[in-house]
Amino acid sequence: MDRNLYRKRIIDDKVEEYLDTFGAVCIEGPKWCGKTWTSTFHCRSCIYLGDPANNFQNRRLAELAPQAILEGEIPRLIDEWQEYPPLWDAVRHQVDSRGEVGQYILTGSATPVHKGILHSGAGRIARLRMRPMSLYESGDSTGEVSLQEVCQGRLKPKLTGEVELRRIVQLIVRGGWPSALSRRQNHGGLLSAEYLRAILEDDVYRMDGIQRDSAKMLRLLRSLARNVSTTVGISKLRGDIRSEAGEEIDDKTIVSYLNVFQRLFLLENQPPFSSNIRSSVRVKQAEKRHFTDPSLACSLLKVTPDMLMNDLNTLGFLFESLCVRDLQIYAEAFEAKVFHYQDYKGREVDAVIELPDGAWCAFEIKLGARQIDAAAAGLIRLRDSIAAEPGGRPPVVLAVICALSNAAYQREDGVYVLPITALKP
Repeated sequence: MDRNLYRKRIIDDKVEEYLDTFGAVCIEGPKWCGKTWTSTFHCRSCIYLGDPANNFQNRRLAELAPQAILEGEIPRLIDEWQEYPPLWDAVRHQVDSRGEVGQYILTGSATPVHKGILHSGAGRIARLRMRPMSLYESGDSTGEVSLQEVCQGRLKPKLTGEVELRRIVQLIVRGGWPSALSRRQNHGGLLSAEYLRAILEDDVYRMDGIQRDSAKMLRLLRSLARNVSTTVGISKLRGDIRSEAGEEIDDKTIVSYLNVFQRLFLLENQPPFSSNIRSSVRVKQAEKRHFTDPSLACSLLKVTPDMLMNDLNTLGFLFESLCVRDLQIYAEAFEAKVFHYQDYKGREVDAVIELPDGAWCAFEIKLGARQIDAAAAGLIRLRDSIAAEPGGRPPVVLAVICALSNAAYQREDGVYVLPITALKP
């Protein structure tokens, strides 16, 4: 690769840190998110098991002589290792034998079944999750505001510039796929459609050799797209599919399909948060549904930028999903985690960032600047009500992430206002 053409990713620093610490690093994530390109940037030799050259010669070599796959200057990249899962144990054994750090980089766009894998690799092979590009990585965020600094209670107020709603819509439909950046503006969404086609027609079967009903899988994906950024349950998904196609699908099948989508990194749900609130209020435990990139939901819903401009309700859910994608990427850069919060008192928070020391920050996500006042008031009520409860531990930072604000600042009530197009880790 021409290293001068490489676009830096936020995960790069983590890759270097892990290579200095562990014998091998496994970079996992959806297809086309840039895993191979990033791994190639960090390696000194490589082999691509998914290369179709000479009738998939590299894959056959892995089956016949796995030791040959491991030979080469380190760090050595083994791309799409799950094409031959026993390589995992071979890498682990080689790491143990040499006793060195930074020996291998593995990439995978699917989590294989554990058949043929004898050891977890714990302590030898560290895992990193890679996602499509955030707005900062794609150059669509100025990076004038550090999320980490905001979570530490620090922000210098600044004008960040006007952002048109149509631009936000275009970023949602295009998605964070690296190859979409060079496409014409009105062609970016085609990549998401092709991505889904490849998943359903090829990857689902290749993952474990089980034939599944692709039509039912597609209907389930459409239902998930209609319910993106919500805590929709299995029964609602089942009813949604019945309403769309008049076809029954049982809960067991839905659960198995959702598991497949997770293993293919097609979905990345937002887990519920409760560990550090310490109040007596019961917290809901449902996950919030998200695709690994909001463009996939757009493709499944067959929405165009013009259609979304006339459907602000759907746009609001998709914008929230875009923000959650970016928050996950940014937060992991400083060892933080992203959740959502719902309790049985009706209190909700769109996004919670839990810091390494256990403190937490509450974020509301809103499209328009006119929604900021109501969002800030809701955050303050949440903080004060949790603080008033026995054992309650309130958030240390309150913030509203907005699409159309032209400034980053702290309000008189202490709530931060953050444009998504100005954020970075």
